[in-house]
Amino acid sequence: MEPTTEVVTARPAPALAAYIDGYVGYRLSGFAPGLHRGLPSRHMTFIVSIGPSIDVVAQTDSRQSPEDYRCVLSGLQASSAVISHSGYQEGIGIELTPLGSRALFGMPASALWNTSVECAEVAGPVGRQLWEQLQELSTWPERFAACDRVLTALACHDRLVTPELTWAWRTLVESDGAAQIGPLAEEIGWSRQHLARRFGAEFGLGPKLAARIARFERARRMIGHTPSYVTFAQVAATCGYYDQAHLNRDFAELAGCSPTVWLTEETSTS
Repeated sequence: MEPTTEVVTARPAPALAAYIDGYVGYRLSGFAPGLHRGLPSRHMTFIVSIGPSIDVVAQTDSRQSPEDYRCVLSGLQASSAVISHSGYQEGIGIELTPLGSRALFGMPASALWNTSVECAEVAGPVGRQLWEQLQELSTWPERFAACDRVLTALACHDRLVTPELTWAWRTLVESDGAAQIGPLAEEIGWSRQHLARRFGAEFGLGPKLAARIARFERARRMIGHTPSYVTFAQVAATCGYYDQAHLNRDFAELAGCSPTVWLTEETSTS
């Protein structure tokens, strides 16, 4: 069988737009069995499997045991997870921002920092319902509509992150980590230390690390989608790294490998 990759994206219902940036439906078949890295991101991990479960063989926190998930939910992270696959993968990735954790699950994103759980453990029967409904639907529009229905019913718009932290988070990630922490705190009217404490209590990581992850995510996107004649040094300069060595160090710490190794792994399974 020839390897095939299908990726379909959609926007969530308007009622969910403040919490979810998008849906990504994926179907990969015909590949050799292998491993995939789940990398740090501005989004919490929220993936609903269709068919085979999600086999996490190495968690972001080495103290957490490997586990299979039908619908995996994780907080933000500063290291990679490792997922094993048989060569066939299908599901929907829900691009959940940490601003949506309170509205959907009644808890700050920090409660799931560096931790993965079965969605039903925090969402109850609704978490199981989401997985069950997607198994019965065959088209992407039907599946995305099911996500809208289940998640809209789950959302409580009275449970929101404070305006100051909402603005700080969005400013950091929308600048791809370029926003300076000092001016950010001054704009809110807080000290840097107070911002760091409140930010960490809500999201699980400080603003400096959040900016670093946003910058890394931009670099990863560029490396994965720009022509081969664009060098890693050019990517580093564009994304605000001091030099290519600085980019390499961030990849080693956040992805667990070099940019070259990550790109080789990704192109072999997509």
